[in-house]
Order: sequence, then C-alpha cells, then structure tokens
Amino acid sequence: MKKYLCLLFVILFSCNNNDENKIAIVIHGGAGIILKENISKSKEDSIINKLDEAISKGWELLKKGESSELAVIETIKILEDSPLFNAGKGSVFNSDGKVENDASIMRGNDLNAGASSGTSNVKNPITLAADVMNHSGHVFLSGKGAESFAKNRNLEIVENEYFHTKFRYNQLLNKKDEDKYGTVGCVAIDIDGNIVAGTSTGGMTNKKWGRIGDSPIIGAGTYADNNTCGISSTGSGEYFIRTVAAYQVSSLLENHDYDLKKAMSKVIHKKIGSIGGDGGMIGIDKNSNISMEFNTPGMYRAYVNKYGEKEILLYEN
Repeated sequence: MKKYLCLLFVILFSCNNNDENKIAIVIHGGAGIILKENISKSKEDSIINKLDEAISKGWELLKKGESSELAVIETIKILEDSPLFNAGKGSVFNSDGKVENDASIMRGNDLNAGASSGTSNVKNPITLAADVMNHSGHVFLSGKGAESFAKNRNLEIVENEYFHTKFRYNQLLNKKDEDKYGTVGCVAIDIDGNIVAGTSTGGMTNKKWGRIGDSPIIGAGTYADNNTCGISSTGSGEYFIRTVAAYQVSSLLENHDYDLKKAMSKVIHKKIGSIGGDGGMIGIDKNSNISMEFNTPGMYRAYVNKYGEKEILLYEN
C-alpha cells in the first residue's frame, strides 16, 4: 500500500536538565480507514492544527512541571471539544439518534483509575473519569449514576444536542462506519517519572443495546504502570477487550523483557490482528520512549518525545 507522510515537525525545545528530559507526551485521534485521497486539504489542515494544539498544550504543562495527570486531562479536553474526532463534541450517534460517551484514565504511580460509560450530558467525559478516580472510591460508573455523580462534582453539564453535528448525523443516516473507531487518547510522563494514560470516545456509529467498547475498560483501552508503560487504545473494541490489549503490553514489558515497540507490535499485529481485530495504540514506557502501532490504513497521532521533537502524522507511514 502506498505510504503517506502527512506532516513532520521537528521542533527542538530547550531541555536544560535531566528532569526535563524525562517528560514526553503522545496522543491519538482514532484509527481506521484514514486515506489521504478521502480527506480534503482543508479538513486535513484542520485535523493537523487541532492535534498540534492539543499536543502543544500538554507539552507546555509538562515543561512547567505540572503532573502528567493534568497534562492528559487538558490535552484530551481539547480533542473532546473539537467536532473533528469521535469524542465529546464530535461523538457519533447510536441507533436511537442519541450520543453516549465513554472515557477512562489511569495513574501509573499508584494504579488508581477512573472510568465512565453511557453518559449523555457531561461535556468533557475525561473530567468525569478523573473525578471518579480521585473522588468516588470507585473505578467505573455508568449511565444515570455517572451523570448524577458528575452533577454532584459540579462538572459542566450540557444538553445532548450539544454533541449533535450534521456530519455525524449523516453518518448515522447512511450507516457509514469509516470513523467508527475514532477514539481519542493521550499518554504522558512527567518530570517525576509518573505515567498517566487516558482515553475518550463516542463509541461506534449506530451502536445498539447499550454497547460498550474498550475505551472505558481499564486493561483493554487504557492502562498505566510506572514500572512498565502507559497505553491508550483505539480500534475494534471487542477485540481489545478479549485480548486485554493495554495490560498485555505492560505484561510483556514486565515479564518477558520486551521493549515497548516490540510489545505493542505483537499485541496489535499478532494478538488482535490474528483474530480479525483492527486498530492501534499509543504508549510511553518508564524510560520516556514513545511508540505508536496500528494495523489500519491510518491513525491520527502526534507526539513530543523526551528530546523535544514533535511529530504529527495522519496516514500510514
């Protein structure tokens, strides 16, 4: 398959001490049938600019010494607030013509995590997942209970119509599923070596029966452990759940002496691919190395590595 490199930035930031050289951040905006010939130049530019805005926000927070948790939350919020991605404002419609959001976040230093699914009125689902982690004593809340908790936490509540976009509605009417795996996610490591991973999604276009994918499931869509790595997944969620994909990468690092790239490649191409699943994942290991793997024609993705080099990519490379 012809390979495309959408855009390459190499921006060298000033890193004056060893602590700053620990920081790194990587994001994705979903994987799937992402082909250059199917995307207009104006939309391509919009996607690149939004990925750049998000990754730059997270990187600046890390440079200031802020936590990886804050960097992940604020970065994902930018992606959730954009109609370009299948999360938050750009979420797809379910079979009832309604938007339902899922999200999760995990902290690598203490293995604490939070997640929510099936919410229809929380503007930024990643903030709800973070509050579940930090203020609930639970890991996973769903539906009306999650929404009640969000109101009690004074999170921003909106009408479901806030999430409605003409583009996504047309996808529902035409039963198109090109962007059905359009999850967003972020992994970051801060100057203290703490790794945090987060994922947010609107799920699959035309989903039925309260379907939940891997994005809010700790160990499938999201995982973080300071001793190994942090992972955020995107793809055919049922397959990521069945293979416990995000945790499996961590396990390969911990128990089988794999490096991050080798572990992610095995999970994506051999474990998931061999049983018919597709998608991708991003990750950062304990030494601040970044990897991005996918078995689809493209994955929206960007990173700033521990050397301060920034790269933004859309298509297969």
